[in-house]
Amino acid sequence: QEQLVESGGGLVQPGGSLRLSCAASGSIFSFGVMGWYRQAPGKQRELVAGISSGTNTYYAKSVKGRFTISRDDAKNTLLLLMNSLKEEDTAVYYCNIVPARSSLWGQGTQVTVSS
Repeated sequence: QEQLVESGGGLVQPGGSLRLSCAASGSIFSFGVMGWYRQAPGKQRELVAGISSGTNTYYAKSVKGRFTISRDDAKNTLLLLMNSLKEEDTAVYYCNIVPARSSLWGQGTQVTVSS
């Protein structure tokens, strides 16, 4: 069964860092492009970072230079290193393929940036 499980969120002060992890079961990584999405209260879910099987990366303008996406296909793991966090980064973060498949949305992991 294909499943994605996110972890690593928490409460952090502005300027702090967090590392999110996404564990994938099944053959999800064989789809190629993986991504991290986020949804803030009252806003639509958005793609913030993506990475191809060839490790080409994409970043939303709002996170470029602060977030780093990486993948370990041998371990079926997707990572997101978030530095210099801002209050506007507060959201529930999800991983999925790109473009997203509705059946793969997991519970996500909450990231709260607040002093």
